[in-house]
Amino acid sequence: MSQRFGMKSYMKGAALLTIAALIVKVLSAIYRVPFQNLVGDEGFYIYQQVYPVISIFVVWTSSGFAIAISKMLADNDCIVDTIERNQRRSTIMRVVFRYLTVLSLLFFAVLFGGAEKIAQLMGDAQLAPLIRSGSFVVLVMPALAILKGGFQSRGIMEPIAYAQVLEQAVRVTVILAGTFIIMTTTKSLYGAGEMAVIGTVIGEITALLLLAYISYKRFGLKLTKLQLHPISSLPIVKEVTWLSLSVSMSGLLLLGYQLVDSFTIYSALIDNGMNPTMAKETKGIYDRGQPLVQLGVVIASSLSLAIVPLVAHLSKKQEGRSAVPFIQLTYKASILFGWSAALGLMLVMPYLNEMLFKTNTLSEVLIVYVFQIVPLSIILTFTAILQGYGKLKKPALFLMLGFLLKMILNVRLIGWLGVLGAAIVNDIGLLLTAILLIIYLKTLTGIQLASVDFYKKVGTASFSMAVVVLVWLQFVSAILSHSLSSRMVAMVTGLTAVSIGAFVMLTVIAKKRVLMEKEWYLLPFGRRMAVYQLWLNSKK
Repeated sequence: MSQRFGMKSYMKGAALLTIAALIVKVLSAIYRVPFQNLVGDEGFYIYQQVYPVISIFVVWTSSGFAIAISKMLADNDCIVDTIERNQRRSTIMRVVFRYLTVLSLLFFAVLFGGAEKIAQLMGDAQLAPLIRSGSFVVLVMPALAILKGGFQSRGIMEPIAYAQVLEQAVRVTVILAGTFIIMTTTKSLYGAGEMAVIGTVIGEITALLLLAYISYKRFGLKLTKLQLHPISSLPIVKEVTWLSLSVSMSGLLLLGYQLVDSFTIYSALIDNGMNPTMAKETKGIYDRGQPLVQLGVVIASSLSLAIVPLVAHLSKKQEGRSAVPFIQLTYKASILFGWSAALGLMLVMPYLNEMLFKTNTLSEVLIVYVFQIVPLSIILTFTAILQGYGKLKKPALFLMLGFLLKMILNVRLIGWLGVLGAAIVNDIGLLLTAILLIIYLKTLTGIQLASVDFYKKVGTASFSMAVVVLVWLQFVSAILSHSLSSRMVAMVTGLTAVSIGAFVMLTVIAKKRVLMEKEWYLLPFGRRMAVYQLWLNSKK
């Protein structure tokens, strides 16, 4: 990172970027609930079929190319000679922009021109207009990546944070408002799905316009002179491609799994004798798990954004404070909160399912589906830690192995078990990747990630939460079932169970001191937990 801006300013910007990323993730998960309520399971299926196709390019731009460009420009800023530094920066920006422009035009041609073929491969020809509308998002990719990367390389994080939040806010507003209008007029489910896709495109364009405006106000419109010593373009293209894929691999992983589901589940259900309408609704119900998983990994995401940069910094230092305690803390926090979120969702799933999505259909499938929060929490944090160590190839290989397993087993297990098979394959593929990452990091560093005592304490807290929640669920639902509607019972029971379960889990964790007070202080929003733990253990 460039040394020409202050560390205090950088940390303030990084904190703002972390908060913005969390807001975006929460919004991205939450809007799907009212959207599903508006369009039903079949309408939800329509949107979720196309969503991963479009989102892969959004993630690759925001998490991939932007970070890759930022790193390349930041490394370039270490050059002492001012003229050479500025000329090389100009060359990198120009070469990358041209490369991304060619790449985006190629992707646009494939998506727009091949929309019918892609829809046919998914088994639903009516999806073609949605794919065609969504293809326009790739045209925003070059300029957006350059602007984000340019700001980040200078340590100017605020515009990126504002753009991310604005993009998501506009996207959600367009999706929900547009869907509401369509469902109250034409009632076209595919029209509602297309409006949702268009919302993503409009959100990206809005972010681009904001960043372009801020860039113009800050830096003006500068025309750079041709350099005296031309630099080869090929090494720049290779570096930005490899870096962009490596740093965004964990973000692209879940979308890749969803993409496999888009191409296999509906077709496999039809092949196994299910009628088209029922197959669409079944896939739509299965897709209810996605926003729940997104919310479940929010804490892991915040860990990777907040702690991992510190780990990366310390791992490069030859003297002073070691990165080992922070790696151990990251692992323990990932296990603790990933498992707590997954177990909590699994316990209340029938009630949560009906409360959010109107019915409790296929709750057993969603129980299996949300277990992936545990390996995902590990994957998100460990890939980021390994990036801090400069290790990119092995983590990418492990991610690909899990993805290949998903591709190979998905259709076979769907044939045997229906959508439950797809949920099981998700867990198997992600668990494989998580285990390989753990083994690799332990081999690389030679550290013990957690003691046996840690797992015992987490087990005790989990058992306590499970017993209390299960007893509460039986008690409350029996009392309320005679006086309230089924969905109201689910809402009251589910919300109270979640609150009680979280309280019990956190209290046992604090009483057992699963994490030390000084460790809580290092975690995002952990200060209050540290105070609660001190108070709890001071009582006789």
